[in-house]
Amino acid sequence: MDRIRIRGGAPLRGKIAIGGAKNAALPLMVASLLTEGTLRLSNVPDLVDIKTMLDILVAHGAHAEVAPDGTASGGRTISMRADNITSTTAEYDLVRKMRASVLVLGPLVARFGEAKVSLPGGCAIGTRPVNLHLAGMQALGAEIVIEDGYIHAKAPKGLKGGIVRFPTVSVGATEDLLMAATLAKGETVLENAACEPEIVDLAKLLIAMGADIEGAGSSRIVVRGKAKLNGTQHKVVADRIEAGTYAIAAAITGGALEITGAGVELMGAVVESLVNAGVDVALARDSMKVSANGAVHAVDVSTAPFPGFPTDMQAQMMALMTVAQGAAVITETIFENRFMHVPELARMGADITVKGNTAIVRGVKALKGAPVMATDLRASVSLVLAGLCAQGETVVSRVYHLDRGYQSVDKKLAACGADIERVPG
Repeated sequence: MDRIRIRGGAPLRGKIAIGGAKNAALPLMVASLLTEGTLRLSNVPDLVDIKTMLDILVAHGAHAEVAPDGTASGGRTISMRADNITSTTAEYDLVRKMRASVLVLGPLVARFGEAKVSLPGGCAIGTRPVNLHLAGMQALGAEIVIEDGYIHAKAPKGLKGGIVRFPTVSVGATEDLLMAATLAKGETVLENAACEPEIVDLAKLLIAMGADIEGAGSSRIVVRGKAKLNGTQHKVVADRIEAGTYAIAAAITGGALEITGAGVELMGAVVESLVNAGVDVALARDSMKVSANGAVHAVDVSTAPFPGFPTDMQAQMMALMTVAQGAAVITETIFENRFMHVPELARMGADITVKGNTAIVRGVKALKGAPVMATDLRASVSLVLAGLCAQGETVVSRVYHLDRGYQSVDKKLAACGADIERVPG
């Protein structure tokens, strides 16, 4: 099993190109199940989760072709065609690897009237139940049975428009029901819908495919179903989480980075927190320059649905706060088990006290390198960030988590002066 070895202390300087967002690309890929036409996506990151989703779609009978797209970030162009679906079952062996796999449920039922999908797996950061997906599908007329670890959904006469009121905001459930509603008969209203940029990106794709959608990016989305959708081409939106991660890398090392293709309009809460911490951030149309401006100051952060501070940036911000002046209070409101990186940061000398869903982080003068273990995707990159500024050597194990969401992170950081290398297992 591969590890990443880091010798900390080098300020990062240079330029890093941001790729397409994994969290946007996955539902965009699933949308290929809604049409017989060809769906061509560019700016797709080269990640393990992308390969997993491709494997799932191919297992259903879809055809896929992948090629480099020539961008600075090393993205891919994926062409998919689902005109000959041979199976509406998503097997456990594939779905267990990634929670986003459940997104095939809505499109399969909408187009083919049935689906059998294994209960999903992925990072162990919280329960993230699929009940919101199932209740929404039932509101559109699907019959749902859970048996032997599989969701069995049927709508032999097709889905019908209806009102879906999400009791809590869920990005995945919003994406699933948004896709399903595009082929449902009549009008569907999604209330308390997620507003994340990835939802907007999905809606743009679906509209380009012929869907009738209003309100994406707000809490109320109206979809008027169509008999069929067409193929199209689409560029995946920039990864705001990757951009935020490298912004923190500049700050935590006392360096300066130009982050290009960053989609800075999507990063308000992260940029605001960095500026409040004393970091210099200069924004341009699709890039930003981030540089340390002396000591970083502690800032309080509470995660929230977009446009709030993203839960996917919580671990990275905590890593920065471990070496900030003062004490920061970090509150996690989205996932109840997303502080698993705390014991690993403590191994490096971090002073963190956890009380329920709140962590109190008291900055220390310096972290010290240590062997640490990644527990989930964002926790893994927080340990890399900590290693970049720590005294001595840090070895991060179980970096397969990192490969799920960050493309060539070791190479990108090394190109900017980090002493970092991937050590084959």
